[in-house]
Amino acid sequence: MKDDEAYAALEAYFQQRVALGEEERAALRRLFRPRHLRRHELLHPAGEVARHGVFVLRGCLRAYVVDAAGKEHILQFAPEQWWISEQHSLQHHTPALFAIDAVEDSDVLLFDTLYFLHPGLPGLQAPELGLASLHNRIYAMQKRLVLLLSAPARTRYLDFLDTYPTLARRLPQKLIAAYLGITPESLSRVRHELAQPRAEP
Repeated sequence: MKDDEAYAALEAYFQQRVALGEEERAALRRLFRPRHLRRHELLHPAGEVARHGVFVLRGCLRAYVVDAAGKEHILQFAPEQWWISEQHSLQHHTPALFAIDAVEDSDVLLFDTLYFLHPGLPGLQAPELGLASLHNRIYAMQKRLVLLLSAPARTRYLDFLDTYPTLARRLPQKLIAAYLGITPESLSRVRHELAQPRAEP
């Protein structure tokens, strides 16, 4: 994706939420840097300080951890028009709790500061935009935790389809299973059950 196309897509995203003047548009080009990530390319590993957050233009990234047995646990996917970052590490320069990498070839915009707190530019300060984004993320993580602790696999998968409607056919089954906290075999059974026609009452 060309740089001008990348910035145009970012401006369109913001214009749907806040008013942008010429200063704000110029600031976006200073605050964000286009980059292409190859499939499996790391943005940063767990344990290192995160240097960038990401706005995804094309493709898909994931946040994940690997346990002592080498098993991956996926915390979040970020397809087109999603943000992904290890916010605490980025803001406080502490070791990242989780890794972020690309699960598809991806075009992204990198940022190294909280975009909605940019000083002197009202259109990019938008504290209500930042707070809304933070609240939505907290709610999504709380809902996900509740599902992982108490919901059956079928309910978790249906929630995945609702949250990421474009990803079910794009991602390998093992990645979806790692997000759901189930085995690929269990996911196959859930998909098979959902594909069966319902019996007439």
